[in-house]
Amino acid sequence: MKELSEIIRKRKTFAIAFSGGVDSTFLAALARNVCKDGVVAITADSNFYSREDLKSAIKIAELIGIKHFIVKVDLMSDSNIIINSKERCYFCKKRLFSAINKKAMELGFETLAHGANIDDFQDYRPGLKAAKEMGIFSPLVEAKMTKSQIRLASKEMGLSTWDMPTQSCLATRIPYNQTITIEKLTKIETCENFLNQLGFSGIRVRCHTDMSNNDIARIESPQQSIDILAEKNLRDSINSFFKANGFRFVSLDLAGYISGSMN
Repeated sequence: MKELSEIIRKRKTFAIAFSGGVDSTFLAALARNVCKDGVVAITADSNFYSREDLKSAIKIAELIGIKHFIVKVDLMSDSNIIINSKERCYFCKKRLFSAINKKAMELGFETLAHGANIDDFQDYRPGLKAAKEMGIFSPLVEAKMTKSQIRLASKEMGLSTWDMPTQSCLATRIPYNQTITIEKLTKIETCENFLNQLGFSGIRVRCHTDMSNNDIARIESPQQSIDILAEKNLRDSINSFFKANGFRFVSLDLAGYISGSMN
């Protein structure tokens, strides 16, 4: 963490693209300690970002004492994004970073940072290409920090996010080449919230559309939750709720949650 602190200290002032997840929270908290008011957090609010994640980001920014700004970003008007090709994340990150960077410049910050870590390069992440092209500052990558190191350092700093499940935007629940719509995003978010309220965490509701235009829910959960989700009373309750919210069929993936399973 000493190396990271030095990397941050040399920059002195910058804005952070802040999601409120493990990585951006750790970066924001450390930068706040090192640079004081020389850093701010900026969150992009879009249809791909759940309301619960937005509320959480606002609360976390307040707890770590960093100035926090929110910018509205319209992603649904960009055809390169909603057609949902394998390059969706590239176009999405371009638009998000552009909006955040514009706000940062208005606030007097010429440098924008994000919370990418070196483990991110082990998965298919077109958004990293966008960040590189735009010259986004990546201090965690420069410090060669892994996700597990970030979690451990977060725990040592007393950050509540240290064991938070991995975040991803709602669009990642829809298979490539299936069009992203507000209706799909809404039912995904509503049903994931329902499962979270039942006490489950780290769950994904994948939305697959069949040849008859029916939306099928595929629930991915941590392995330890599969048997509980499959119990009849709970299963019936979930099935009824999902169907009431627009899913024609509801399935439970027996392989459990796998990060990047849609790539």
